[in-house]
Order: sequence, then structure tokens, then C-alpha cells
Amino acid sequence: MRIYAAAVAAVSPRGVMAQALTGTIPGAEPVPAIVSKARGVRLLAIGKAALGMAAEAEHLLGERIIEGLVIAPADTPTDAGAAPLRSRVMVAAHPLPDESSIAAARAALELAARAQPGELVMLALSGGASALIAAPAGAVTLDDKVTISAGLMRAGANIRELNTVRKHLSAIKGGRLLAATAEGVEVLSLVLSDVPGNDLATIGSGPTAADPTTYIDAVGVLKRRRLWGRAPEAIRDHLERGAAGEFSETVKPGDAALTRVTNVIVGDNRMAVNAAAQAAAALGYQVEGARELDGEADELGSALARHLSEISADRVCVVTGGEPVVTVKGDGRGGRAQQSALSFAIEMASLAGGPPNTKKVIAKVMAMFAGTDGIDGPTDAAGAIATSETIARAAEAHIDPDTALSRNDAYEFFKALGDLIIIGPTGTNVADIFVALVNY
Repeated sequence: MRIYAAAVAAVSPRGVMAQALTGTIPGAEPVPAIVSKARGVRLLAIGKAALGMAAEAEHLLGERIIEGLVIAPADTPTDAGAAPLRSRVMVAAHPLPDESSIAAARAALELAARAQPGELVMLALSGGASALIAAPAGAVTLDDKVTISAGLMRAGANIRELNTVRKHLSAIKGGRLLAATAEGVEVLSLVLSDVPGNDLATIGSGPTAADPTTYIDAVGVLKRRRLWGRAPEAIRDHLERGAAGEFSETVKPGDAALTRVTNVIVGDNRMAVNAAAQAAAALGYQVEGARELDGEADELGSALARHLSEISADRVCVVTGGEPVVTVKGDGRGGRAQQSALSFAIEMASLAGGPPNTKKVIAKVMAMFAGTDGIDGPTDAAGAIATSETIARAAEAHIDPDTALSRNDAYEFFKALGDLIIIGPTGTNVADIFVALVNY
């Protein structure tokens, strides 16, 4: 937990915002000059880290901020900003949008449209923004968007697939927030990335970034995930008409509006993983990496268990990060971190308990899979801790791990063992991390 805490602290919203506004992180060198030349700043903070990012911007920029709007989830820690904000704060829904998300999107577009030539719109963007601001396009309704978003999540769609569809059903995503600003208005987006690889078009569905995907791509995602025939008629109609050229596309690379925007990544998963590695080294562990947390959680957990089983040195810490996916097939509760942890525990037990000629000498292993935001799926847990003894303990408690895995019920499995990580929302979000300690 000390290693995990170090990872979360490294991507604290106020810390990364301070470094960005003073130009002290790679890529942010032009930021102070961009801010100083503006006649005034209109601040727009959206996401799980919005309160903290906005608080630091207010602290450093003071009266230079003409107006501010903060859009955050209801469960954002109340101390995330440390002091009362001068900016207007709106609470919106996550992970699925509701009417509050529509109101928030409308307010964001209005702020962008109010900016005058010579002014700067500063967007502080973090994970969760896609759900927090919803502006359904054309005849598409909010219920339509919720239905298709929920369907994509259940089908195991990754964040890029999900946002490809979202952007083409939206009047604010895919660069459309940038397009809402007038000529002569500069836009600066300071982005705390929750997307592996830091694809600007994917983070928050890219409200100020070029979008290389198309309506045709969005149709392809729904067909590939076998949702096209079950999608609401209004969504199929909108995407088909968009693909036929009846609706304008999202902002594409080369668009003139992109000359007025500077997008800067201020923090990401790699920053958190590096901090975790430094904390582990300070505790006397030899630090190793592993494959990125991607792909199906069931396969990922097993692969990481096999990786650890090959380690023969003592006091080794394996650290990595990313964002696995879960294709929901059962009716249980859990999230991608908990599902990964359960798969990991099952594989560890299998490796240690096979036939004599295939058994491995398994070290004492303790591992955690956790979201840096403190929330894993629709649960109150950040993730779970799994050890080389988890399955044996489950057997003593008459809990069937294979049934829990197939039902996507990892939450109840780890709850019964007392191995959930419940710390509440952290106020930041850079996807997930995995930390394993190996001791002989």
C-alpha cells in the first residue's frame, strides 16, 4: 500500500498542474509563455481530477482567470481542491451520463463560445470526462447513448473503441469543443491521461484534439462487438447518415482550428509506475517490469502469475500499469482490477499444485491490482490483493474461485476473504497499476 500510495501521489492533480503551469515537465515548456501573452484565461476543468487541477490553476493564476467552470463526478473527494474554488462547480454523472452530463456539456460549450479573441481557454482534462459531458448529436437521445455505452462496456470494448462511437454521437467530443471557440481564441489543454499510450484523441474523447476516426469506424466498432443489430435505431440512422456525408465529421488532422490549440500531457500511467518503482527500490526491493496491463483481464492475470513464477531471486518487486478489459458474461460484481486479481490467484494455485513433474516452487507472492482513481468498475473498491495462498484460503472458507471468475463476481470473492482494497476516490486517474512482491 505504501508503493501504491507513492504511485497515486506522483500524479496528484495539484502537483502535475503546478509543474505544467511553470513549464517544469517535458512538453510543458511553452505553457508559461502561452498563459502570459493571453489577455485573460477562461478555465474549464473536466474529469475525476478536475477539482484539484482547477484549485492549482486558481492558486497560480489568481485574477488572471476571467471565469472558471469545474465539472466533476459526485464522488470526488471534497478536499481535492484543498480550498473553496472561485470557479463554478457542476456535478455530473459517471460512468454513464445522465441529464446532469447534458447540462455540464452545455455549460462547457457556452464558456468556450464566450471567449474573446486574445483570450485563452484553458482546459484541464482528466479521466472520466467522456461521461461527465454529454451532448447527443442530431436525433440521438441521452438514453440511446447510455444504452450503447453500457452495451460496449459489457462487450469488453476498450477505451478507444468506446470513444470512437461516443465521438460520432456527440456535439462536444472529437475536437468539437475546440471548434466552438472563435477565431483568435487560443486553447491550452493540460491533460492528465488515463489512456495507455496517451492518445489525445481518446482521452476524454478528445474535445480539443484531432480525431482520425470516422463514422465508418464507429459503425465498424458496433459490428465487431456484435451490437449493431441491437443498437437503438436513432444511433444506426445517425452513423449511417454520417458515413454517407450528411453530417459534418469530427475535427480532422490539418483542420485550421488546430493551429490555435496546444495539448500537453501533464501526467500519465508511466509517471505513476515510475514512482511506484522508486518507492519499491527505497524499501530494498529489486525492481522489474512486466507486460503492460492490457487485453482481457482473465488472460492478463494468468500471464502475470506465470511471469512471477519464473522469478528465482529474493525480494523482487514487479511493477507495471495499463488498462485491461473485461467481457462481462456473468451477473456478479467486480471490475477489471478485481477480475485480473482473481485470475492471477487461480493461476498461481494451479502452478503450485500441478502434477509432480510440472509443479513449480512458488515463492511467497503478494500482488495488488488497483485503479489509481480508487474505483474499480461499479464497486467501492480500488481493486484487490491476491497472494500465492489466496485460493487455499478460499477453499478453507468454501468459496469457489472458478465460479466467481466465470460469473464476474470477483468483488464478493475478495470481500469474503477481506482482501479488497477500499480507500475511496483518490481524486486522480491514470488507469491501473500492478505491484507484486516476491519473497523466498
